[in-house]
Amino acid sequence: MYQLVLTTCPSEDIAKHIATILVTEKLAACVNIIPNITSVYSWQDELHCDNEVQLLIKTNEKAFAKLNERINQLHPYDVAEVIALNIQQGDEHYLNWITNSLK
Repeated sequence: MYQLVLTTCPSEDIAKHIATILVTEKLAACVNIIPNITSVYSWQDELHCDNEVQLLIKTNEKAFAKLNERINQLHPYDVAEVIALNIQQGDEHYLNWITNSLK
């Protein structure tokens, strides 16, 4: 099963660093970096409204455990967002490319 994994980062530099490592280590085929998102959330009983950078990570479920572990090793947050969404359908050529890009 192919997956789209979401995580947010506090800066574009950190996002690029994490994305580069995930692709280089073949845990992700591609990572899209979307700057300037606003996240509103509760952390330790306080309301926060922060500017963050969203990562859209293309991978598969076989790589998820190692990808999740790697994100948590690299990420500066105490609790990093790591959410995997299963890709129900996709272009066959693109999905094959994901497979060929991973370990």
